[in-house]
Amino acid sequence: MSKPFNTLLEKLPSMRRKKIAAQTSRLKQEMALCELRQALDLTQTQLAESLNMKQAAISKFERQSDIYISTLRNILTAMGADLKIIASFPEGDVQINPFDEIRSEARCASVAEKRETYSARRTRR
Repeated sequence: MSKPFNTLLEKLPSMRRKKIAAQTSRLKQEMALCELRQALDLTQTQLAESLNMKQAAISKFERQSDIYISTLRNILTAMGADLKIIASFPEGDVQINPFDEIRSEARCASVAEKRETYSARRTRR
């Protein structure tokens, strides 16, 4: 006779249940592109049509280990999601905004100016 999974889970030591809960939470936060599409009940054909692509292109993207950020953003947008890129440092996470070109250009120009000022000061010494 089969037993419900919850019954088996309840019999495990507390520490083991905590590890299982943590792993479950991690797995829910990490999905491959094809798993995400399937979780949303979308076929490759449906997704391809919304992106004006062929189904084979979606299949190729799902198997690739490397993909352009703009392509990934387009696919996720078609699925109804926004792409956020997070850089994780020991001190904390930083969200990268690669698509905010105006602010990014201004920041990069500001950094370049600071470097020039710093370099000029060092050469005067």
